[in-house]
Formats: sequence, structure tokens, C-alpha cells
Amino acid sequence: MNDISTSGKNETANDNIALRIFQWLLVLLLIYLLITAVGMIGSGFKGATKGQATDLFAFATNPFMGLIVGVIATAMIQSSSTVTSIIVGLVAGGLSVEMAVPMIMGANIGTTITNTIVSLGHINKKKEFRRAFAAATVHDFFNLMAVAIFLPIEIIFHPLQKAARYLASHFVGGENISVKGLNFIKPITKPVITEFKKLAEMIYDQGAYILLVVFGIVIIFLVIIFIGKLLKKLMVGRAKNIMHASIGRGPISGITSGAIVTVLVQSSSTTTSLMVPLAGSGVFKLKQIYPFTLGANIGTTITALLAATAISGDHAMVALQIALVHLIYNISAVLFIYGIKNLRKLPIRGALWLAAVAAEKKLYALLYMIGVFFVIPGLLVFIYQLIA
Repeated sequence: MNDISTSGKNETANDNIALRIFQWLLVLLLIYLLITAVGMIGSGFKGATKGQATDLFAFATNPFMGLIVGVIATAMIQSSSTVTSIIVGLVAGGLSVEMAVPMIMGANIGTTITNTIVSLGHINKKKEFRRAFAAATVHDFFNLMAVAIFLPIEIIFHPLQKAARYLASHFVGGENISVKGLNFIKPITKPVITEFKKLAEMIYDQGAYILLVVFGIVIIFLVIIFIGKLLKKLMVGRAKNIMHASIGRGPISGITSGAIVTVLVQSSSTTTSLMVPLAGSGVFKLKQIYPFTLGANIGTTITALLAATAISGDHAMVALQIALVHLIYNISAVLFIYGIKNLRKLPIRGALWLAAVAAEKKLYALLYMIGVFFVIPGLLVFIYQLIA
């Protein structure tokens, strides 16, 4: 009888192991789909706006407008890495570093729209949505604070430009590095995005890019539903301990993890978007997500730095200078805001308040997203054009 009982227990244990392996593989597939969906939205926005986003840079005639242009361009293109690389190219083409700095700051704000879109996948469950929306918007509040603190100082004293110029003068002259070889996310998601683009063109050729955005949003909603259920089952015991060891152990561990992951995927939008479902499911608290997000801010600067190293000639130094401005600015913002206790708490308080409001009235979440990233910056550009 004991042998039969033991055999039955072993079979049950083996079945449980097989089930868990299958569930983890399913989570990996869903993560892949989430990353692909974020890529679809970015490709859709790029295709729909075409040259209009880059045309916006012509409006940057003063630091304030440079900031607004950085926000709108990044929200449209859905990639701060792309926008900062464009800015590096513009500086290499003659745009002043002084004008490019606020654009870089604006790009930091604009990039947060992606994880806000991802948080909407939890909108049907009030508690999950509140947690997910707070995890998404803590990034917004931090970046807004960073701009409010550093932009006036930069306009008056230019510390970022001076520090970046000093460093750039010691680095210019090295070998060029190609950014393409380091981006492994794009090659694995591109085939699926291409197929969805073909499907969109078959359905409605004129609005194919808009349909691609819609496909991306729908996939995000579906992924969030399934991944949330799976994570609740899987994130117990050892699996939870492993995740907490890398992210939830403390702020330094969280910041480091966020920076490393973002360097690997070359997209802070992707990195922070992956954390939103974990926050919504209750796996991580906002205080644990917050440092990881700040690490993503630092890690995302790698793309512009690599783009700058590919530029040679007379403008090589200023191109590297603006890329280094991005790195120094993001590191300085983390050290200053997160390093001071009273300042550190403000983004969390702002995110929790906004999430509570949005959870009660879901329309406010949509109005916030459209208003902050498109309507208000767009109106400011329009008003400036009227009075200029």
C-alpha cells in the first residue's frame, strides 16, 4: 500500500512540475506578445505620422518649445530611444546643444505613454487597475519633477552641457559602434509585426497603420488578462523569492536591474511596460516598481550614446555631448530626487492619488493620457505659433 501511495504522490508531483513548466512557457509567450504589441503600436504611430513627427522639431525655437516638441514627438513615435537618436542626428547636422537639451528632457516625459496604455489592460478590475495605473504614472510624475527642477537650472547655468562637453572631449576619436547589432528585440518581433501589418493592409489599406495600433492595443488587453491570472498562480514560493531578489530587495538592486534590462532590450517603454502587469497582479508594490523604473530611465540612454559614436567628422563631439547630456541628466535626476527623502515620496503620492481618481472614473484615465501627452502640448505649440 505504501508503494502505491508513494507512486501516486510522485506522479502527482511530476504532473505539477510539468504544469508549472507549461505555465512558465506560456508566460514567456505572453511576454513576447506584449513586447510585440508595444512594437506594433510604435510602428503604427510611426507609419501614421510619417515625417510629421520629425517636422515638429522645426517648432523648437526656444527651450520651452524644445521641451514640448520632445514630449509630442516621443508620444507620436512611441520611443524615446528613437527620438533621442534623431536629436543626436540633428545636433550633428547643426542644431545647437542648448536647444537640444530640453528636447531630450521632453523625450523622457513622452516615453511614459506606452506603459500608461498597458495599464489600461487592467481597467475592468478596479483594484488591479489602481495598482497598475499607479505603477505606470509614477514614471510620469518623476520625469515631470526632474524637468521642473533641472530645466531652469540648465537654462541659467548650463551644468549638463558643461559636464557633457568635458566628458565628450575625452571620448571623441574612438571606433564607431553600430547600434543595430545590439538590439535583439526588434529582429524577433519584426516578423510578427510585419504579418499583422499585412493583415491590416488587407482589411483597410488606407488606414493600415491605425489598424496596427488597434491590433497592438487589443493584444495588450488580452495579454494582461491572461498573464495576470497566470502570475497569481505562479508567483508563490521560490519563483517569487527569485524575482524579489533581483527587483524587490532594495532601491539599488531595483535601479540596477531596471538599467541592465533596458540596456539589453534598448527600450525603457518595453521594460516599464513589463512591470505594469506585475504591479497590477500585486506581485510587486509601487515602492518596489519605482526604483526599477528609474533604472530604466538610465538604461534607455544607451541607444543615443551608440548612435553618437557612429558620427564622425566635425560634429562628432557635439553629437556625443548631447547623448552624454541625456545620461548625466537621468543619473542626476535619480540621485537628486530619489536621494532626498521628501522629494522621493512625491512621485509615489502623485501616482497613488491619480490612480485612485482614475479607478473611480475610468474616463479620467483616458483624458489624462490624451491630454497630457497630446492635447495640452499641441495647444501650447498652436498658441505659441499664434503669438510668435
